[in-house]
This record gives sequence, structure tokens and C-alpha cells, in this order.
Amino acid sequence: MKKIILFIAIIISIPALGQQSITLDECYSLLETNYPLINQRQLLAKQNQLDTEAINNSKLPQFNLEAQATYQSDVTEVPLQNSPIKPLNKDQYRATFSVNQLIYNGGLTDASLKVKMAQLKSNQKQIDVSIHQLKQQINQLYFSILLAQETYSLLEAKKNQLLTKLDEVRSGIRYGVLLPDSNSTLETEMLKIEQQFIDVESTKLTLIESLSTLIGQNLNEDTEFEKPMIENQFQADINRPELDLFQYKKEEIESSENLISKQNLPKLNGFATGGYGNPGLNMLDNSFQPFYIFGVKLNWNVFDWNSNKKKREALSVNKEIIDNQTEIFKLNTSIELNRQEKDINKLSAFIQSDLKIIELQKKVLKTADSQLKNGVITSSAYMTEFTNLLEAENTLVKHKTQLELAKANYNITKGQ
Repeated sequence: MKKIILFIAIIISIPALGQQSITLDECYSLLETNYPLINQRQLLAKQNQLDTEAINNSKLPQFNLEAQATYQSDVTEVPLQNSPIKPLNKDQYRATFSVNQLIYNGGLTDASLKVKMAQLKSNQKQIDVSIHQLKQQINQLYFSILLAQETYSLLEAKKNQLLTKLDEVRSGIRYGVLLPDSNSTLETEMLKIEQQFIDVESTKLTLIESLSTLIGQNLNEDTEFEKPMIENQFQADINRPELDLFQYKKEEIESSENLISKQNLPKLNGFATGGYGNPGLNMLDNSFQPFYIFGVKLNWNVFDWNSNKKKREALSVNKEIIDNQTEIFKLNTSIELNRQEKDINKLSAFIQSDLKIIELQKKVLKTADSQLKNGVITSSAYMTEFTNLLEAENTLVKHKTQLELAKANYNITKGQ
């Protein structure tokens, strides 16, 4: 007996094991993992690594090979008659190999690296902003699917109720209590419900396909979409990624200011050059000679007509612009949160009213049901009350879904 019970339990559990379920939070996580924009994180990191390596290479010795052959229209000559010094050849040749080594550049290299790192942080935070904005689209799709599910369940309940009533009417016709055509109105309504089933199924499938594409997860009409339990903290602070992005933009500007301040500092380089040419360093020796030069070179732009100062002032203005954008964003977000809070309160009030309307409409339909059985009213009059109740229940389902959607959007707007 125990083996039979275990076998039956296994058979019953097989469909349940095969059924896929998903939650709203899982959709958020899948969006943050599978959305194609996420791939830019690695691309940006790789780009930053390459830029960093290129900047660091400026600290390494720089090698330069150069060769030239020239013909001159004139050369330097010693203006003495019978001078033993022969004039230089007009065709001259030179090949050199040079090595330059940066010794000091006032921290310009490190400042450039900080600029690149600040740009990386800003660009990656921009990805977070774009992903966060897509979460409201996730909300819209997810709760529209839930609404389609609720509507479908409601239609099934009404279809069964209507089938029961249709059997009663046909029985009444058969026993002469009701007119022969009393069932036509009910049968017409059954056809309308079947059309609504088709519409709801088609809409739900389209929504599921859109959500599946957005989160990179294979979903189908058999997927169970769990109802989320959403709570709101109306007094909590705004925690949007845009605020972090504004801060990173300011840090990027500050690092650029630091870079500009380094550009006019002294730069010291060591160099060495070896070569072979005609003439060599001895301009009086008119033959091919090896030669070399080594030393240090200082470069200091002591006056740039305040160009760097103007650039830093422009960047300072840009920081003020970002501060202004931050305040505008906070203000607009607060306005939007206030509007959404009012919508949540309004929908909560609607639901309380819907419940009362449904309760009253059920009483009206119960009376109409009794009247139809006794032949006091026609099936058309009954269907009017039946449809009114169906519409009231549909409105309740719609308002409940809209309320949860409003709550979810409120949390996304706040950054929770």
C-alpha cells in the first residue's frame, strides 16, 4: 500500500517539477545579468586597461631610429686661399639611433591614469543607470502578465457559472417555465467569453515573449508568475544610481583639473644618441665617422597666456552645472514620488469601493437569478446584471494589479 501511495505521489509531482516559476526580483536579477548592455562593463574595463598600459609606457625608454641622405646647394667653406681644409661634400648621409628616458614630468602620468579611472567609473555607472531605468519596463510587463492571468481565471469562473445557469434555463424551457428562446442570450454571452479567452491568451503570450527577450530567459505560457509582496517606505531617502553618476562626473572633472595643473610643470628627460654619418660631429672631417651624444633636457612652459587657468575655470563651471543637475534631478524625483504616492492612495480607495460595489452587485444578481427561474424577467435582463458583476470584478482585479504596479514603480523611482 505504501508503495502505491509513493508511486501516485511521484506521478502527481512530475508536472509540478517541470513547471517553471519566476518572481519579480528574479526578473530584475536576470535583467542585470543577461541584458546585452551588461557586456559593455567588460569592454569598458578592457579599454581602460589598454589606455592604462599605453600611459604607463610613457615611463619606459623610447627608442627612435632615423636615417637620411641629403644634397645641399651649398656648404660651409673656409674663406682662405690654399687652405688645407677641404670643403664638405654637398651630398651628406646620417643614420642615428636615439634613446629617450623620462625622468620627471611633475606627476603628469599619474594624473592621466586618475582621469582614465574616473572615466571608467562614470561610464560603468551610466550602465547601472540605464539598467535601472529598464526596471520600470520590467514592472509593466510583469504586472500586465499577472493581470492577464487574473482575468483568465475570472473568465473561467464566470464561464462555469454561466454554463450552470444555461443548464437551468434549458431545463426551464423544457418544462415550459421559460420562453423557447431564453437560452439564446446566454449562448451569445458564452461565445463572447470564448472570444475574451482568445484575446487574453494572445495578449499574455505577447507580454511573456517581450519579458523573455528583455531578461534573456526562456519563458512560456506555462510559466508561473508569482505575485510579489511589495512594501513601500514613503519617508526613505532617494537612492538612485543617477546620484552616484553625478558624483562620479564631478570626480572626473576634478581629476581633469589636476591633470591640467600638471601640464605646465617642468619635464626632465635623459637622452642618448649614437650614429654614423658623413660628416660626423666633426664638421671639418669630410668622411664617414661614428658619433654619439648623451645628456639631459629640461622643458618648462613658463607662460601659456593663462590657457590652463581658463581650462580649469571652465571645468569649475561644469562642476556647478552638475550640482545644478543633481538638484533638479532630486526635485523632479521628489515630485514624481509624491504623484506616485497619491496614486497608491487613490487605488487603495478604489479597491475598497470596488469591494462594496461587487457585494451589492452580487445581491442584485441573486435577485435576478431568482426572477429568471420564476420567469419574471428575461435572460437578457439577467445577462445585464451578470455582465455588470463581471465588469465590477474585472475592475477590482485591474485596480489591485495597478496598485501593486504603482508600488513597484515607486520603489524603482526611489532606488530601492
